[in-house]
Amino acid sequence: MVDLVMLDDDRPSLSTVLVTAMLALSVCTTTAAAQPVQPGSVIDPVQCANDPAQSYALYLPSSYSPDRKWTVLFAFHPAARGRLMVEKYQAAAEQYGVIVAASNNSRNGPHAASATAAQAMSEDLSRRVSIDPQRVYLTGMSGGSRVALTLALAGNNIAGVLASSAGYPDSQPRATVPFALFGTAGTEDFNYLEMRLLDRKLTSPHFLAVFQGGHTLPPNDIAFEAVEWMELQAMQSGRRSRDLKIASTILEKRRFRIAASTSPSETVYLLQRLVSDFNGLLDVSAEAHRLEEMSRQSDIKKALKRERESDAAEAQRLGEIFDLERQLGDDRRDMALLTLRERLSKLSRTAASEADTPERSQARRVLRAITAGASERVQDPGYLKLIEQYRVQGR
Repeated sequence: MVDLVMLDDDRPSLSTVLVTAMLALSVCTTTAAAQPVQPGSVIDPVQCANDPAQSYALYLPSSYSPDRKWTVLFAFHPAARGRLMVEKYQAAAEQYGVIVAASNNSRNGPHAASATAAQAMSEDLSRRVSIDPQRVYLTGMSGGSRVALTLALAGNNIAGVLASSAGYPDSQPRATVPFALFGTAGTEDFNYLEMRLLDRKLTSPHFLAVFQGGHTLPPNDIAFEAVEWMELQAMQSGRRSRDLKIASTILEKRRFRIAASTSPSETVYLLQRLVSDFNGLLDVSAEAHRLEEMSRQSDIKKALKRERESDAAEAQRLGEIFDLERQLGDDRRDMALLTLRERLSKLSRTAASEADTPERSQARRVLRAITAGASERVQDPGYLKLIEQYRVQGR
């Protein structure tokens, strides 16, 4: 993954440039655009008036009017696919009145490109539409998620971040962040473990939605849930007025999901998040009581312990493989290469299993983590050729 915290040369850091970009939202949110955009449909591309080389995909809810200020969600894709990001959140944006804008220029690569894209998009949109500076959200996929989190961590009064398949720019877990954080990860995502550790460490408002799949955007229902969750957090923080009708509808969805859960550890997690999200907003005393009872059960304690141990074992396995990779550069190469071949072969057999098991998912995650960016970690031609044999297909 590209480190998006600092630029490699003497230009300002990405976070500094993005701070400047977002400040525009507080000073020109009501300026009329020369070429108004049509609400109710995805517009792509929207060219930035001050920099025609920059563009973004845009969705304005069909009810949009400049008479009031609107919530906005800025999005970043690792391959500059702005329309894909907008369409992912379009349904929820329409229902909850959210403007979605996604850069067609920000991508994995040079830091300056993402900084320029973010600044151009935010400044241009702030001149076209009426934005509520208290309800600015960011989202991104993979490297785009790191861009979003870099900006949010820079202290820009960002209300929340929807982080898909990647966490902080330095990959280091934090106990608290000054914004609500909704994360997503696939069961076979090579950044799955990172997102799990991010979620486990956080004590400020957060939620992690895990789905069956790899390193990709979440399914549409989870994307919709992410926007709904941000609405709840806005009610709890006072960034928007409380709407008990909306809150009740979301609560019933969450209760249905808990009822459908077949995993005790997942049920405990969902109960924890439900009690945290709705406490003081709606009556969740029944869920709080159930959570307390389940948390005391020995079999559930054991299940939660096994999950933590599994995560620790996965981290250790990856660490050992990366350590062996480092040995390829010295006189231990031959033994290290032999050991790597044996471990990769074993992982590949497990990953190819027909049965959909946690072990298979873990093996696929580990293999994807090893093959992702291997050429940046290792220059050994023999090893690079070897790992191509064990590359897991798909994302």
